[in-house]
Amino acid sequence: MTDRAVAKLQALVRIPTVSDRDASRVDTAAFDRLLDELRSQFPLLHQRLELTRVGTHGLLFHWSGRAADKPVVLMAHLDVVSVDESAPWQHPAFGADLVDGAIWGRGTLDDKGCVTAICEAVERLLATGHLPAQDVWLSFGCDEEVSGTSAVAAVDELVRRGVRPWLVLDEGGAVAHEAFPGVQPPVAAIGVAEKGTTSVELRVEGRGGHASTPTRNGPTVQLARAILRIDRSPMPAHVPETTVEMMRRLAPHMPLPVRPLAGRADRIKPLLARALTSAGAEAAAMARTTFAVTTLEGSPALNVIASSATAGVNIRVLPGDTVDDVLAHVRKVVDDPAVRITVIERGEASPVSVVDEVFGLVADVVADHFPDAVVTPYVQAGATDSRHFARICEHVYRFAPFRMEAAQRRGVHSYDENLGVEAFLAGIDWYQALIERLPE
Repeated sequence: MTDRAVAKLQALVRIPTVSDRDASRVDTAAFDRLLDELRSQFPLLHQRLELTRVGTHGLLFHWSGRAADKPVVLMAHLDVVSVDESAPWQHPAFGADLVDGAIWGRGTLDDKGCVTAICEAVERLLATGHLPAQDVWLSFGCDEEVSGTSAVAAVDELVRRGVRPWLVLDEGGAVAHEAFPGVQPPVAAIGVAEKGTTSVELRVEGRGGHASTPTRNGPTVQLARAILRIDRSPMPAHVPETTVEMMRRLAPHMPLPVRPLAGRADRIKPLLARALTSAGAEAAAMARTTFAVTTLEGSPALNVIASSATAGVNIRVLPGDTVDDVLAHVRKVVDDPAVRITVIERGEASPVSVVDEVFGLVADVVADHFPDAVVTPYVQAGATDSRHFARICEHVYRFAPFRMEAAQRRGVHSYDENLGVEAFLAGIDWYQALIERLPE
C-alpha cells in the first residue's frame, strides 16, 4: 500500500500540467492526461462520487454523507508553475524521482501532494465502506497558479446547489520545521486568512536609439530609479491580531530573553512589528505588505537603447491594508510622472476566518498526528483558490498536513521541490482522520 500511494503521486507529478495566463500556451493535452490518470489511479472515487467538471479541467466531487447540514470542502489544485530550465535541479523537474526518501519534482508540495493525499484517503475509506458523517466535497482547480476562474466556477456551482460549507480546507500552512529563530518545535501553521494579491506594471517610454550615442536618464534608468524607490520604501509594518495570537502560542517555546515579550504581544505591537521585519523574509512577510519586482523588459538587443522599459511588481496585501492604500503608496514613493503605473491584477486581503470549534477540529487532528508541533493560526502570504470560498463560508482554513524543512519550503516555485515519503504518507493518514472525525 505504501509503494502504491507513492507511485500514484509520482504518476501525477510526471504530467507537466503547467498553467499560463495566456490560454493558447496551455498544454491542454497534459491536463487531459492528468484527469485520465486520476481516473485510473482512484477508480472507487470516480465510480461512487458524483463528479462535476468546472472550468476547463477543474473537478468538483460530491460524496454524500449521513447528513448535509455541515458540508465540508477539501481543496487542492492540479496545475503547477513553469520550470526554469536554467535552474540547478538535482533531479528532473517532472521526473518524480524517488531519492533519499523523498519524491522530487514540480508539484510535489504545490500542490499534487495534497491532491494525491486527499484522493488516497477517500479511496481507502470507500474501500472499507465508510460513509462520512457529513457531505464531503472535493474541489480541485486547474488554474490556481494564474489566479484563474475554475475555483470561482466551483463556488458558483455550490451556490446553485444551495450548499454553504461548514468547513473549507485548502493548501497553505504546513508542519514547518525551522520556522522561527530560536523556536525548536515545528510549527503547525493553519492559515485563517491570506494576503491579497495585487500586481502593477511600471512603464517608461522614450525615444530609444543606437547604444553608441546614449542620452542621460533614458527609460531603463528611470525605471531602475522607480524600482529602487519602491524597494527602499516599504509599507509601514503592523501586526494583525492573528499574528499576535500566533506569538502568544509560540512564546513558551521561544528563547528565555524574548519569551516574556512574545507573551505580551498584544501590548507591544510596534516592537513586535519591528522584531518580525528584522527576523528574515518569512517573518517579515507576516508584518507588512510586500513588494516583489518579478518581471523586467527593456531592449531586445544589446546595441539598442530601449524605447520602453517595463517592470512587473507583485504585491501581497496584509490584512489591515487595502489595495487603495498600496497604490497610493506606490505612486507616492515613485514620484515620477514619466513612470506610468498600471494595475494588472487587484485583490484585497481575504476576510479573517473565525477561530472557534471548527478550527478546533482541524487543530485537534493536527495535534493528534503531529504531537511535537505547536498548532497556531496564522496569516498566509501566498494566495490560494480558497479565498473565493470566503463568500459562502466563514471557516476557510489553509493547511497542508506535511512536515516541511526550511529547505523544502524554499523549493516551492523554485528548484528542487520535493516531498518526503514519510511526510506524504502521514498526510494521507491525516486527511483520513479528519474525514472520520466529522461531526454528526
